[in-house]
Amino acid sequence: MIRIGTRGSRLALWQAHFVQAELRKHGIESELEIIKTQGDRVQHLGFDKLEGKGFFTKEIEDALLEGRIDCAVHSLKDLPTNHPEGLVLAALSYRASVGDRILVHPDRVVKGKPFGLADNATIGTSSNRRKAILKDLHPGLLPVDIRGNVPTRMKKALSGELDAVVLAAAGLERLDLDLSGLHVIEPSPREFVPAPGQGVMAVQCREEDIEIRKRLSLFHHPVVGECTNVERTVLNLMEGGCSMPLGVYCEQDQLGNYHVWAAFAQTANEPLRRVQLSQSTRAGLAEAVVERLLSAPSAR
Repeated sequence: MIRIGTRGSRLALWQAHFVQAELRKHGIESELEIIKTQGDRVQHLGFDKLEGKGFFTKEIEDALLEGRIDCAVHSLKDLPTNHPEGLVLAALSYRASVGDRILVHPDRVVKGKPFGLADNATIGTSSNRRKAILKDLHPGLLPVDIRGNVPTRMKKALSGELDAVVLAAAGLERLDLDLSGLHVIEPSPREFVPAPGQGVMAVQCREEDIEIRKRLSLFHHPVVGECTNVERTVLNLMEGGCSMPLGVYCEQDQLGNYHVWAAFAQTANEPLRRVQLSQSTRAGLAEAVVERLLSAPSAR
């Protein structure tokens, strides 16, 4: 029986149940252990106000290191790029829709404006990456910090408390939320660049547990691993965490070439720098993206 550590949010539990189902396909039974993280306990502060990295992962990683659980399921975008000594990534899931969705209250839609939103419209997000990209694409918007699980944040727009909110498409899809009462904008991830690793679930375990690593590797997606490795290497080289205004998206085409889109700002309120780079190999790709990001002229 494998013990799986997870956060207790509806989306985190969906992800943990997905991993359970994948293991069950191979005759492996498991049980869930729900663990509260700093990000779950502190709901009144934005991510940039929380200390350190790993707001949604540290307590779960501690449980792994202490042997209270055998593996952990995370959203890859929440996982710091440097693992604690003794822990490794054993598997990465398929990638759901990689981009963000902008959910607009239907009465607040203004035709002809970016995202259908008027100047001075309020839009909910606590992500500095999203704030920087919104400022670049629609400088007239008023970002408002929001926290809470996916349904809670969605209701901010549905109720009209805010004109709109920005959420990851993957969470909306996996929870199968009813968006019929909202106007849904689907920006391209090549323009509204997602967080590194967005849309992917990561399963972490102890490096020494070879047998469990073998079992978990049964549902690993290698191409997802290759592309997200580029994204997370960029994040690591930029020395960034969840609060850095950085988006990186890598995809592989049918010929095996890699294409990367990146967007970076020093702060959420400073001009955005954009880079697009393609190579036939991953060798040196992340390093080249970082070099160009740091030398690229600002958008304005």
